Amino acid sequence: MIYNKFKRILLLIFVLLFFILILTLLSFNSTFKPKDNIRVIPAENEQTDFNLQTVAAPSVQTVSSSSTQTVSASSTQTVSASTITLSANRVTYQDGFYYEDITEPLKKRINGLSYKDNCTVPYEDLKYLSVKYINFNGVEEIGELICDKSIADDLLEIFYELYLSSYPIEKIRLIDSYQADDDLSCADNNTSCFNYRVVEGSKKLSKHALGLAIDINPVYNPYVTYPNGQIRISPEGSEIYADRTLDFPYKISESDLCYKLFIEHGFTWGGSWNSLKDYQHFQKSS
Repeated sequence: MIYNKFKRILLLIFVLLFFILILTLLSFNSTFKPKDNIRVIPAENEQTDFNLQTVAAPSVQTVSSSSTQTVSASSTQTVSASTITLSANRVTYQDGFYYEDITEPLKKRINGLSYKDNCTVPYEDLKYLSVKYINFNGVEEIGELICDKSIADDLLEIFYELYLSSYPIEKIRLIDSYQADDDLSCADNNTSCFNYRVVEGSKKLSKHALGLAIDINPVYNPYVTYPNGQIRISPEGSEIYADRTLDFPYKISESDLCYKLFIEHGFTWGGSWNSLKDYQHFQKSS
């Protein structure tokens, strides 16, 4: 009898201890339950929404030093701000080096000048470029170019390398600053690209008309032709620089950095032509 009573006491103690344990656990869970207004900070290796940049714009291209990447509208893409910058239709290669579509204000600048009334090149095929360069006084300046969209990446990369090497370029202005007059632009030693015009003395469109050619420091790298067997050198005042056996500053030759960069990017050089010499000129097929 004593034994049975002892068993009942032990069972009662066990039940009491069990209920105490259950109550303790319920109390602990209630105390440490996260509140609705508490933000849980994830671990560093967890993927969070702020790692992603949502691009909800027309399809644009992003540029890195080794590749070009397309980001479609309404897509979510992880991007590196140190490599590229997306801003509307602008593509930035490096600080101060970018291209974008032809804007309405720019159309007003070029219409009737470099973009003639009979121009057959759609605005959509052209890009506006902004580049940094070092002028003849060693001062950094901002230059403007318009080119075909197929060579926009090439020109950004080339002019960035020229800038890093402090390669001297006297001016880089839109030819519209010279009323789209190629002779005036070249005589001022201006570096330029797009100008809807024909090849001098012909009815054939120049590569400049398509935005696929560029002239670099033209006074020191003249255009030499032989009409009717007579030598003609332009621009005026550049005659002395037609003698490429001479050594002088700003001369483009096959050992020159400018030449090497353009050739690496698939351009051809007018200085290597046989029937005429266009030492300032680089062009590329689309």
